[in-house]
Amino acid sequence: MAPPAGNLWRVRILLSPSEAKSVGGTGSPLDLGSLALPSLTDTRRTVADSLVGLCSDDPTAARSALGLSEKLGHEVALDADLWASPTAPALSRYTGVLYDALDPGSFTAATRSRAEGRLWIGSALFGLLAATDPIPHYRLSAATRLPGLGTLRSVWRPALTAATTDWADDLVVDLRSGGYHALGPVPGAVTVDVVTEYPDGSRKVVSHFSKHHKGLLARTLATSRAEMGDVGALLRVARRAGHTLERTSESVLTMVTEP
Repeated sequence: MAPPAGNLWRVRILLSPSEAKSVGGTGSPLDLGSLALPSLTDTRRTVADSLVGLCSDDPTAARSALGLSEKLGHEVALDADLWASPTAPALSRYTGVLYDALDPGSFTAATRSRAEGRLWIGSALFGLLAATDPIPHYRLSAATRLPGLGTLRSVWRPALTAATTDWADDLVVDLRSGGYHALGPVPGAVTVDVVTEYPDGSRKVVSHFSKHHKGLLARTLATSRAEMGDVGALLRVARRAGHTLERTSESVLTMVTEP
């Protein structure tokens, strides 16, 4: 996929995926060659083939490997049908807390164009996806072990490191959770911790609601007309939008929320 016009990839915002996903779609079945970062194609095929093989050959073992309850057993059949399922853009495929806060359905044509040029989504199946990449519904988490592959971290880390080497001059804001960040850290990226500050001044790391606040921050950064070429510009954009964002270190920002 060619980069969008202009300089919209000066800032790249990396999001975690979501276990919750929309089902169906109107796009043609999965074509790995159509996805961004084509150097990942071989690794994507290896992981996809292993997942499809497991789900097709042994649904019971697949349900165990994927950590699915009996109620969610239908997800195994969807994984088995991965190569034939309809696709939808990644930004509309993922749902859940973070994506509710991001609220891409409310984007205008202008804000959608900016967001689609800046947003990237981590994936245990695809490594990293551009917002517009067409993907099917699937179920696979970063902690899953697939037959013959070992940990997904060992599979993805070298591939993702190589695929993002040309991002060195960009401002990369990595909002992925720990498991997805571990699949392939991007050198020089800025990460964001979310904490709640209480009236007595004490702070506590936010867990579940971190997704909500990161979704709100991602929306601000992805849709801004500003060209955020450095962390200082990013902080100005975030603070103007009402976020309390502090620079903790050279590569870590802290987002402070109220209880």
